[in-house]
Amino acid sequence: MATTLTTPARTIRPASYVPVRRKKRIAPSRIIATIIVAILAVTWMVPFAWAAITALKSETEAAATPITIVPESGFTFEAFAKVLQQGNIPQWTWNSLFTSAAITLVTIVISALAAYALSRIDFKGRKVLMIVIVVSLIVPPPVLIIPLFYQMVAFNMIDTYWGVILPQVIAPAMVFVLKKFFDQIPRELEDAALVDGAGRIRIFLQIVLPLSRPILAAVAIFVFIGAWNNFLWPFIVTNDSSMLTLPVGLQTIKSAYGIQYAQNMASALLAALPLIVVFLFFQRQIIKGISTTGLAGT
Repeated sequence: MATTLTTPARTIRPASYVPVRRKKRIAPSRIIATIIVAILAVTWMVPFAWAAITALKSETEAAATPITIVPESGFTFEAFAKVLQQGNIPQWTWNSLFTSAAITLVTIVISALAAYALSRIDFKGRKVLMIVIVVSLIVPPPVLIIPLFYQMVAFNMIDTYWGVILPQVIAPAMVFVLKKFFDQIPRELEDAALVDGAGRIRIFLQIVLPLSRPILAAVAIFVFIGAWNNFLWPFIVTNDSSMLTLPVGLQTIKSAYGIQYAQNMASALLAALPLIVVFLFFQRQIIKGISTTGLAGT
């Protein structure tokens, strides 16, 4: 008996048929989160905008009451000009850039090596050392100011770049973050390299570091920002005006005629300007570092 094959009927659509796309519904939680983030962004921008407006006023307008947003005499750069004339801004900026870059580089090298050893090498005292690193996270930095100062005096490093740099290169939080990241790298990659005859240093340089570029970039940015904003230690360890960092140097520009609101705001904006530029260029890495490593809580 002959068998007959049946094929499913095909739906023939006209050539002008356009499929209807369903609109994606936005979850209410996402809308609420967006509103909260927008409110926080505006809240952060208000003080910055107020500082910029005050810095662009004359001293008379900045201290006048009632407070006005747009000054009657118009905006002026007089406050910025006075700050630049009274202080050695180029030298202070160079000091901050040099020390912050050096602190970032040395911190990354020390933290990455320490984190790799804690993550991959099984040595005696490894767990104890990890506990010490975690416990050191709760020690407030001001507690170490006096011992560090005496050390710098003993080593004759007062008013030197090394005196500013060395006490800031030990970052237990960065070691902890990098160690947790290295733990996620598959060990099979290193085992294969060991079979091929590669040593630990070569594995670290050619396998681990290339795979860790995102976290290294995030850590470097946070270390640089922290070093740039650090006021207390450079203020203690430097006395020579040519060795001051920008945050410290700007605080030395004071007037004998009372508080100069416009100049104070201009100084604050000048100190924050490099960090704003860094954020604009590396905002993706900064946001990724906050979301993936928990650096905001360290």
